[in-house]
Amino acid sequence: MSGFKDIAASISKAGEGYRGTIAENWRQGRTAYGGLTAGLSLVAAQKQFPDLPPFRSATINFIGPVSGDPIFSSRLLRQGRNVTSIETEGRVEDKIISSCTFIFAGLRESSVAVDCVAPKAPEPDKCEPFTPSGAEAFVPAFFNRFETKLIEGSRPMSGADKGYIRTWSRHADPASREGIASLLTLGDVLPPSASPLFKQMGAISSINWIFTVLTDEPKTEDGWWHVETDLTAAAGGYSSQVMRIWNTEGQLVAEGMQCVAIFM
Repeated sequence: MSGFKDIAASISKAGEGYRGTIAENWRQGRTAYGGLTAGLSLVAAQKQFPDLPPFRSATINFIGPVSGDPIFSSRLLRQGRNVTSIETEGRVEDKIISSCTFIFAGLRESSVAVDCVAPKAPEPDKCEPFTPSGAEAFVPAFFNRFETKLIEGSRPMSGADKGYIRTWSRHADPASREGIASLLTLGDVLPPSASPLFKQMGAISSINWIFTVLTDEPKTEDGWWHVETDLTAAAGGYSSQVMRIWNTEGQLVAEGMQCVAIFM
């Protein structure tokens, strides 16, 4: 099994950019898992600009299918006193597959502090697997690169009346559970929150993803992250969802929003 750490370590210089490898077991239909595309984009940006402040936020646009091994090229948009902005573009055979804007900025003292404590949850070993036993071959290949336990909500195509999924999730490969790029890669692990409403299989595609980190060095126990995706609205073939990640101490470490196209 190719863990994220191995794939990230294999990124190599290619012209003015960096080439990433997309293993077959990280694919999602005719493209790569979006979290992996985002994670490799971040790794490429940090390789090209090694002296960056801590990672703070990303705006990720999924533009085209990742049909082969992409090359990621980064450019400095602005380097201010506190905040550095970098744009990273992914291409496969000169076709753009992704565009990411990364923000790097350290924490600052502030009089504003608002908590968003995690909902209560049993420990991971007391939750059932998100993928029922024997169904591993019927989920996207990348999903088996993670261990995911269902806390609350519904699985895809269950005809639920609410678009909500909450899980414990971690990289299946123990060596891949550390680092901010690892967390970004995991952040898109759950199916779109609209999928529990489906009563039959249908095509879906992530369009974009905003991901904000609330601490310099996110930490959790045994690699487990408390992950939530909540459907806000859906209309006209598109849905909007809010995504949150807490650590095992119940502290919110990342929050995001995503637009998903629904072809059914």
